[in-house]
Amino acid sequence: MAITEQQKKLVKSSFAKVEPIADVAADIFYTQLFKYDPSLKKLFKADMTSQGRKLMAALKLAVSSLDNLEKLVPVLEKMAVTHVKYGVKLDDYTPVGNALIYALKQGLGDEFTPELRSAWSDTYKVMATVMRQAAYPSYNPDSYKNR
Repeated sequence: MAITEQQKKLVKSSFAKVEPIADVAADIFYTQLFKYDPSLKKLFKADMTSQGRKLMAALKLAVSSLDNLEKLVPVLEKMAVTHVKYGVKLDDYTPVGNALIYALKQGLGDEFTPELRSAWSDTYKVMATVMRQAAYPSYNPDSYKNR
């Protein structure tokens, strides 16, 4: 799966609108993530405001690197290996992606069109695939069922 130029443009322009409300967006994200999977809360030992800022910084880096995926891939791979050390499992990427989409929808309101949803969903799937492959060498995106 590839991210089209139009999808990159949509992701970048929409993230620019979410960035000013980063703390609120991060709070929405984590609240929804823990609703989707309460067991994930135990993975977060730090102050959630600080964690939210880390999330938004990581998203900013990812979004700003969409035109240079060669630069982004090693960062995602390193992040994935680090997340395994914190206890992140292969299936945890699914509720994270769902919470991201939810937070974006809440933050952008009516501007979160089906086309924009698809752009973010495809972008997240590409990034999650890179991370899953780095963290779990036996991961096969073609046969994996919990996307």
